Amino acid sequence: METGVKKLYEVMFLIDSAEAAKDWDGIIELATKMLNKIDAQIITLKKWDERPLAYSIKRCTRGTYILSYFKADGRKITELERDVLLSERIMRALILRVDHLTEEEIIKKMTEVHAPAPVAVDDTVAQGTEQGEPASEEADVAAGNPEQQV
Repeated sequence: METGVKKLYEVMFLIDSAEAAKDWDGIIELATKMLNKIDAQIITLKKWDERPLAYSIKRCTRGTYILSYFKADGRKITELERDVLLSERIMRALILRVDHLTEEEIIKKMTEVHAPAPVAVDDTVAQGTEQGEPASEEADVAAGNPEQQV
């Protein structure tokens, strides 16, 4: 049997949060089995987030997202989509091709801790003045910022 070229894909599984809390290992095992069934080379598979849903799906209002990156033959993606539709435990899945990423970028992206970046605030915007107008000392005093005075 001839195998095609394996492309890089991203899949986001949506699981009912109650189901995920009750049987997390079973959910991960199900996702792994689905990917292994299509002979996918799994790069990463991890919980992404738990959030309220914009609308209820199968009477569920909260969902847990599982994000995975994998390499697979493009001809087998329809088989994965079919398995997701037939699964009673997975509510939705989104599968995208991500050729613009490398495996190193994916691993770095999945392992780094996301801390809020420091925000540089322009003094004119911080004082509520229109852009381009210099902030005056009177505005600083009126705003309760006496330490801004020179």
